Amino acid sequence: MYAIVRAGGRQEKVSVDDVLNIDRVSDETGATLTWEPLLVVDDGKVISDSSELGGYSVTAEVLGETKGPKINIVKYKNKTGYKKRMGHRQKYTQVRVTGIASNTNK
Repeated sequence: MYAIVRAGGRQEKVSVDDVLNIDRVSDETGATLTWEPLLVVDDGKVISDSSELGGYSVTAEVLGETKGPKINIVKYKNKTGYKKRMGHRQKYTQVRVTGIASNTNK
């Protein structure tokens, strides 16, 4: 079973025990996040109807904060002596998916 969720401005394919890096959220380590899925695939059955998806939820536990890879930015203009060098590291929150659950009784 897996689900597609919107987390951190992107859509992510998640299943139980997956570890993701999402855009930084302000929750503390050990906190629980809950997402409503956009799509659920359960044993080959695809559920995408919004009325049926209301019964599903995806929960995740915050593991901590991480940083992405270093990105180097270099600006240069020929014959003017202008050179500028900068860097950037995006901050992420690392989460582990703990469950994909149906809230309705079947």
